[in-house]
Amino acid sequence: MPTGSVNETNLNLDQTVRVFDQFYQFEKQIPAAEYDVVYSYFLKTMSDATVAGNFTVSLFQVADTTGIPPLTLLQEFQGLSGVNLSTSLAYYLNLIRSRAALLGVGVPVVPNYYASRAVVQ
Repeated sequence: MPTGSVNETNLNLDQTVRVFDQFYQFEKQIPAAEYDVVYSYFLKTMSDATVAGNFTVSLFQVADTTGIPPLTLLQEFQGLSGVNLSTSLAYYLNLIRSRAALLGVGVPVVPNYYASRAVVQ
C-alpha cells in the first residue's frame, strides 16, 4: 500500500466552504474546518438543522464585520442554550445592523404579583 494514500489531506482540493445570506447580501469563503466546528456546535445545541445553519452564517457574518475570529466568538456562546444563546447572538448582530431595526428576543412577560392584586374586577 502506498504511503501517500493514507489519511492525508489532498492540498489540490479546495478546503473552503462558501457561506452566504441572500437577505443581507453576505458571501464569504471560509476554511472548511472552522465551518465544521461552528456548524456542529449549533447543530448539537439547536433542534433543527436549518436553524443551526442560520446561526452558523450569522456567526461568520459577525466575525467578518467585527474582525473577531469565529472560534473566539464560538467560545463565548459555549455553555449557553435557548434564549440565552439567542440573546447573545442578537447582541452581536445588533452591533453590525442599522440602529433603525434592532433585533430583540421575545421573553414571556411575568406579571407583578403585587400589582395584579390591586386590580379590581
